[in-house]
Amino acid sequence: MQVNKVGVIVVAAGRGSRMRTAESKQYLELAGKPILVHTLELFEKMARIDSVVLVTGEADVPRCESYAARYGLHKVSRVIAGGAERQDSVRSGLEALGAETQWVLVHDGVRPLVTEEQVGACLDKAIDTGAAVLAVPVKDTIKVVSEDGQIMSTPDRKSLWAIQTPQAFRFSLLKEAHEEAIRDGFLGTDDAMLVERAGHTVHVVEGDYANIKITTPEDLPWAEWLLGNRRGE
Repeated sequence: MQVNKVGVIVVAAGRGSRMRTAESKQYLELAGKPILVHTLELFEKMARIDSVVLVTGEADVPRCESYAARYGLHKVSRVIAGGAERQDSVRSGLEALGAETQWVLVHDGVRPLVTEEQVGACLDKAIDTGAAVLAVPVKDTIKVVSEDGQIMSTPDRKSLWAIQTPQAFRFSLLKEAHEEAIRDGFLGTDDAMLVERAGHTVHVVEGDYANIKITTPEDLPWAEWLLGNRRGE
């Protein structure tokens, strides 16, 4: 068994209705390649990453397998169908990685602009503490608003962070957190929430505002500009 084997679960099973395109957002082109391929290529070139499980829609499994072959994504060990919820997809990814994995990163397929340095920093923090996530301080003032549109309170912005991915965990810790959530019928908004709920501390690693999740139409030209600027174009 390899020591400190690191696996990645890339979640790309969503349909992306907010993008308002017939094609799912992860397959839209960014600088001549599908967004998802840019994301996978980052992990492909990272020496610290041993294997990647790609979780996608059942109908898209053959297409994603063809991407892996076409773009030389040799670390994509499996392409599997996701579940009804993101949490189900991650759990399936954990099962696909297998027990030889000691550290796992969970990443959104439509975050193609995260850097190797950011991924490494998040992984290092997880190895030190058991669980870590990338995040950035919130820039705007946040209001808690009631259902009828009334402001209820204004949290202190200094304590608010916008959570990104990847999120990195000791494999056994995340697996146990998912199993506990299943037993209790609990559905969380991200993997860190499940780990927090299981009683474990999750640490924040400051990321970058350029690590955007491509979700709406205006995100795509912004991502094109960010990628071009990074390449010096």
